[in-house]
Amino acid sequence: MAEARAAIEPQSVTLDVTGMTCAACSTRLEKVLARVPGVASASVNLALEQATIAGSDLDATALVAAVEGAGFGAVPRESEEAPPAGVIGLEISGMTCAACSARLEKVLARVPGVASASVNLALEQASIAGAGIDPAELVAAVEGAGFGARVMESRAEARRRREAEADERRAREERHTLWLLAFSALLTVPLVLPMLLMPFGIMLHISPWLELALATPVQVLVGQRFYRGGWKALRGGSANMDVLVSLGTSAAYFYSLVVLLRMGDAARGHLYFEGAAAILTLVLLGKYMEARAKRGTSAAVRALMKLKPETATRLVDGRQETVPVELVRHGDIVLVRPGESLPVDGRIARGATEIDESLVTGESLPVEKRPGDRVTAGTINGTGAIEIETMAVGEETTIARIVRLVEAAQTGKVPIQRLVDRIAAVFVPVVIGIAILTFAGWLVAGGSFEEALVAAVSVLVIACPCALGLATPTALVAGTGAAARAGILIKDIEALERAGDVDLVVFDKTGTLTEGRPAVTDIVAAEGFSRPQVLGLAAAVQAMSEHPLARAMVERATADGLAAAKVEGFRSTTGAGVEGIVDGKAVVVGNAALMAAKGVDAAALAEAAAGLEAEAKTVATVAVDGRTAGLVALADPLRQTSRAAIAALGARGIETGMLTGDAAKVAAAIAAEAGLQHWRGPVRPEEKSRAVEDFRAGGKVVAMVGDGVNDAPALAAADVGIAMGTGSDVALETAAITLMRPDPRLVAAALDASRRTRTKIRQNLFWAFVYNIVGIPLAALGFLSPAIAGAAMAMSSVSVVSNAALLRGWKPDFGPAGGADARP
Repeated sequence: MAEARAAIEPQSVTLDVTGMTCAACSTRLEKVLARVPGVASASVNLALEQATIAGSDLDATALVAAVEGAGFGAVPRESEEAPPAGVIGLEISGMTCAACSARLEKVLARVPGVASASVNLALEQASIAGAGIDPAELVAAVEGAGFGARVMESRAEARRRREAEADERRAREERHTLWLLAFSALLTVPLVLPMLLMPFGIMLHISPWLELALATPVQVLVGQRFYRGGWKALRGGSANMDVLVSLGTSAAYFYSLVVLLRMGDAARGHLYFEGAAAILTLVLLGKYMEARAKRGTSAAVRALMKLKPETATRLVDGRQETVPVELVRHGDIVLVRPGESLPVDGRIARGATEIDESLVTGESLPVEKRPGDRVTAGTINGTGAIEIETMAVGEETTIARIVRLVEAAQTGKVPIQRLVDRIAAVFVPVVIGIAILTFAGWLVAGGSFEEALVAAVSVLVIACPCALGLATPTALVAGTGAAARAGILIKDIEALERAGDVDLVVFDKTGTLTEGRPAVTDIVAAEGFSRPQVLGLAAAVQAMSEHPLARAMVERATADGLAAAKVEGFRSTTGAGVEGIVDGKAVVVGNAALMAAKGVDAAALAEAAAGLEAEAKTVATVAVDGRTAGLVALADPLRQTSRAAIAALGARGIETGMLTGDAAKVAAAIAAEAGLQHWRGPVRPEEKSRAVEDFRAGGKVVAMVGDGVNDAPALAAADVGIAMGTGSDVALETAAITLMRPDPRLVAAALDASRRTRTKIRQNLFWAFVYNIVGIPLAALGFLSPAIAGAAMAMSSVSVVSNAALLRGWKPDFGPAGGADARP
């Protein structure tokens, strides 16, 4: 049964893909991958050059083979998982038989700290388990036995190495493209110079044979990359941008060559060598600029992935040891010195410091941390040395989850992209068909063969499948990356579409609009008692309770320097209060119902209690030996940024509301203080989703903001769920959008980021379609030369990617109104 469950367990495989040039490539790859056994869905991102495949019982080798069979390259991404605790792997060389492996196992077993050693002759690997093992001693032992050995890379190290190799490959390709571009431009400029000087009355003529000599190296050396790409596409059963460029430039070049061979020097004026060379040069320039711009749009994720250090200083029996971070386990104590990056998620066990969390939460100011506080891998330690008890390592850490969520968002597709994919699938064949009809139409209309050919070539080279394919993913990558830097994680890409239409934002109260930590605000003493006396007695009994109100009283008493008294006979009545014996006195602390049950007459302070309750405060009565001693009022104060957050939403024309479990009086007071337009209370947690549905039934597009735990049903019921937390598991996984720090102003910022990204997607798609809708007819009617058509095609992709890259500069700007800057 376990094997059967494993076989159908959902899986996900990510491939880094090389060789894609346009939307037709990514669309074709999705279809190819979808046909591989076990694949449920496949999404290919042209901008990130990635394929994400979901299904069951997936075979990475089969997926790679399918991609390569379609004419592209692929390398599977392995997850960054730590090896089993205490296990070290070695790569062994020099073994020849079973006797070698058996002897090596005995040699390794004698190394201090080794519990067991297994040597695999076929794989030439050794796996050693134990504690406190020095890898250098293992290598020395193997070499002492006459064999070679080296420590195997961890998966994280292998991933970092592959990423470095991929970066180097891209940089190498960019350098090669730049040199090729310079060479191509050097030969092309003399060809197009006569055309450029003609408007100024300067007539410059060059020999047709010199034109051939200049154009041929460009056609062969630059054109070969397009010929290769086009051939791979055709071999895979489809067509892409390379096919269009190859067809167009080949038609112009070989037509000119035939005319030149037939007419010799008399062919001047009937040659299009400059058109073929200019097209190849301009398209190559566009690809170079596009590659650089695409690299910039994905900079946010690369920056996040580089946050975590590769090693950690682990404390073992009072001594320090530097180990790869993959070897750190839950419960280990890690030392972090001033200025170092934190290698793990955990809790501060010793020491105090300030930590820069800006690259994780977007918070610009350092945050004070003391023993017991949670800390996150990838953040930067301030001036104090701290010891951290490890709670999460590897892919369990917050930063790893953030990277996964951002990557998943960037490889996702907004609904409009599905329409673009369908268009891209037939785009190139349709363009070739239009080119053929254009050629035939010119001939039928009485045009010359030369005119018909020029128009057809212009149609082929002005078509912009690249712009269509890049329009959505580049905007998503740039927008979600910029939002992530600000502490806003957009997990559900479809939320981008819905966020732009939100006209009502509903907040949970506790922990969202308020601090989530009650504090003592007022102490009222009855006649014969003092305020310190009332607080001291209440805190003494409440010290035995875990209720948040009880902790607030104890904290206030401690802050006021009141000594803790001993309590006997402690009893707690759920939902009512507590009681006990303090210094021989019977003390009861609780609500009016408990006082009535205990026969305490609280009439003397009834008016004071009513006044405090009208101020949205929770009032606890303190009774001593059956007599009212005083009142302790507590409140969960609004966050300092809540009013500004509500004002910012109002400035955008968005209504605001609140759902709370508090009494109606408290809810009304909080709503008035914050400036909310709608409120409901008391509302039980299970009723919140129904309240959201009621708002939606009234015609509102609702965003629900909660802490991601109690509010999960309401978050799911809303059109857009926004979880506000500090990176907890539930907050990260529950909602469409997660705010990485508890600042309500980020709600407006998140909606701005979503809207701005959606706007960029629509702008990009508009320009991509305009280039084609306007350019192809103009080319077919003969208004564009092949060279100008080639320039327009190259610039279409560059303009789309550059427009998306403007999103990289977006950041929340909390001005006087508390809003976020909506600039692109």
